[in-house]
Amino acid sequence: MDYRAPIAEQKFVLETVADLAGLATLPGFEAATFDLVDAVLEEAGKLASGVFAPLNSLGDREGARIAADGAVILPEGFAAAFAAYRDGGWIGLNAAPAWGGQGLPFALACAVQEQVTAANMAFSLCPMLTLGAIEALQAHASEEQKQLYLKPLIEGRWTGTMNLTEPQAGSDVGALKTTATPAPDGSWRLKGSKIYITWGEHDLADNILHLVLARTPGAPPGTKGISLFLVPKFLVNPDGSLGARNDVRAVALEHKLGIHASPTCTMAFGDRDSCVGFLIGEEQGGMRAMFTMMNHARINVGLQGIAIASRAFQHALAHAKERVQSAKFGAASRAPVRIIEHADVRRMLMTVKALSEAARAIAFLNAAAVDRAHAEPDAARRAEAQGLADLLTPVTKAFATDIGVEASSLALQVFGGMGYVEETGAAQHYRDSRIAPIYEGTNGIQALDLVGRKLTMDGGRHWRALLQRERSFLRDLPSSGDLGAMRPYLEDALEALQTAAVWLVGNEGDKLADTAAGATPFLRMFGLTLGGTLLARQAVEAARRLERGEGDPVFLRAKLVTARFYAEQILPAAPALLGPITRGADMLYAVPEEALAA
Repeated sequence: MDYRAPIAEQKFVLETVADLAGLATLPGFEAATFDLVDAVLEEAGKLASGVFAPLNSLGDREGARIAADGAVILPEGFAAAFAAYRDGGWIGLNAAPAWGGQGLPFALACAVQEQVTAANMAFSLCPMLTLGAIEALQAHASEEQKQLYLKPLIEGRWTGTMNLTEPQAGSDVGALKTTATPAPDGSWRLKGSKIYITWGEHDLADNILHLVLARTPGAPPGTKGISLFLVPKFLVNPDGSLGARNDVRAVALEHKLGIHASPTCTMAFGDRDSCVGFLIGEEQGGMRAMFTMMNHARINVGLQGIAIASRAFQHALAHAKERVQSAKFGAASRAPVRIIEHADVRRMLMTVKALSEAARAIAFLNAAAVDRAHAEPDAARRAEAQGLADLLTPVTKAFATDIGVEASSLALQVFGGMGYVEETGAAQHYRDSRIAPIYEGTNGIQALDLVGRKLTMDGGRHWRALLQRERSFLRDLPSSGDLGAMRPYLEDALEALQTAAVWLVGNEGDKLADTAAGATPFLRMFGLTLGGTLLARQAVEAARRLERGEGDPVFLRAKLVTARFYAEQILPAAPALLGPITRGADMLYAVPEEALAA
């Protein structure tokens, strides 16, 4: 299964949705010129297609294994692939230059991460979590800790993990029982276990830094009593050299539906009562510090949905161009044709293409908002950008990962019975995609975050500003042609989204159960609608370039057609969700538990 990075598509979205030219005017991002971005995407694409993609099916077949001593054995070729990624400086692409990073926009780093993920999702999780650890340490570690730990992470000599989940504490993180006790030297001693720890043990890097949530003595119950600790696999001496092996180890690997080459570990901390950890940030400030890492990871997990959809689309498209089967319905000739000529196959391919491009636009807009929240010189603009980033993060994570599952399922359907056979590789995309709506906060949790926190944040001004911006854009659309044909569908969706949002934020007291019941369909409506307006924005720019004779006319015409297909064939589902959103929770609980199985 060859993979070709969608560089032209990524560049177009960075330019038209993320406003790359505007980002490059901000302090610290001056190096992000069009020429540099082109070079970065081209080189990353070569790495993704030439190094990571060939290992994807091998990793799926062989998987990660654990030895009796707790060492994790990865499939052949993974160590060399990681070395190529490390030596190319890819981990530090958007890290702070003060610690050895390149300081490029997060939006560009997301495009690179999408390529790596599409090529090999299991592998991509290792650098993804390391990037999150870098973000958390940059934001919350002491200067001494930054000096000791950041540079090796950014250089790829060490990797990072995130340790939240315990058997009794999944989505309810506040139920965790891992403890941290202060030691006389200022460090802490951790004791407990964590499950589902991605890349918790491996031998690709010299050291692994585990970021662990734990409860200190006398801490209040729930999330308010949680602190964040750094637990290195090997203790680090003051001069940065590695010391003794710490009392932390992997005791088991999960046997999973997909991402087989990603070692998902059960981790034991303090079996010998000597697990050394170091407090990151303030005591009992662990959730705030961890959310820095989690919000970064949630955007990157959203990219997993986009990446797997893109990879599955390429695979299905290649098959549809080659597979000859049956005559075309209604054609005079009874000669069999390539299945891409059949209307239903073409519909499936266009649906995958349109949905994945819509989700990519949302994710890149989200990432650019993160960049502006960090780099805008004006405090008010930083605050507005942060509000938009916060609003879009649950949408990026949930909408894009749902799209990944739907797209990989449709792509498998294009293969027919051959897709159900592991030999073709279509099934791997589907299996790999299924985890993304679950981890880093289930998509149901993301929907509750959107309606319960993000809609009401700062009096609701961020979602109102976004919808007003999109309405203003629609008013300027022409009334004819492809662009004019999209307009009524976009207006209907925006009106429904406005109505739903107002209804949800107006619920109080007992009516909050109705808000919870409408959360998931509202997030879907939000993603569908915003995806539609962002595709329309790209269509406007595509039409402008076509008129001026700029760029690849085939690519630009495809942008116009895809945006119109989305508006006419996919977007009508958005206003149709208004009823399910606003009908409340009564129907969900109308059937008693004991009658559900009847």
